Amino acid sequence: MTLTSYINYYNNDKIGLNLKGMSPVEYRAHSLNS
Repeated sequence: MTLTSYINYYNNDKIGLNLKGMSPVEYRAHSLNS
């Protein structure tokens, strides 16, 4: 796994338990819409 693909995975696919079960990108979009 390259660094670029890991960063893409971390930001778009990895589910964070402290982010209410959302990926970082989803959580940011959710918090900006609220």
